[in-house]
Amino acid sequence: MAEKKGIVAEFKEFIARGNVVDMAVGVIMGGAFTPIVNSLVNDIVMPCVGMITGGIDFSDKKIVLQAAVAADEANGIAEVAEVAVRYGNLIQVILNFLIVSMCVFALIKGINQLRRKPDPEPEPEPPAEPEPTAEELLLTEIRDLLKEQKS
Repeated sequence: MAEKKGIVAEFKEFIARGNVVDMAVGVIMGGAFTPIVNSLVNDIVMPCVGMITGGIDFSDKKIVLQAAVAADEANGIAEVAEVAVRYGNLIQVILNFLIVSMCVFALIKGINQLRRKPDPEPEPEPPAEPEPTAEELLLTEIRDLLKEQKS
């Protein structure tokens, strides 16, 4: 029973750490943020990209290694699925990733600019000490001569 209490206490300590709670909040906020990003990409950015590219969808691009064969029961041929390298799907996924990344970057940059505090104005430099007047220079010399005589 003592071992279980130790594990429970250790688990409570682990959960109570700030970075675990921060991570949980980040995951929850990320889940809530996902529909916003998806809507931005699918409803605003992708129609513009589709218009620019003429609606090209790379996901259909492929290199067929072996064509599909339809089943022919009369000749005893079983159906064979097509074997193909679907490189277009990889290109499409990479393009989608880059578009989503750019949108997230733009959103975060905008949010950071809203949160950013204006740079504090630099403190004015204190005025330089004025040059001593002729009278002050003379008094300084007299003081120094008196110090020398005492020594």
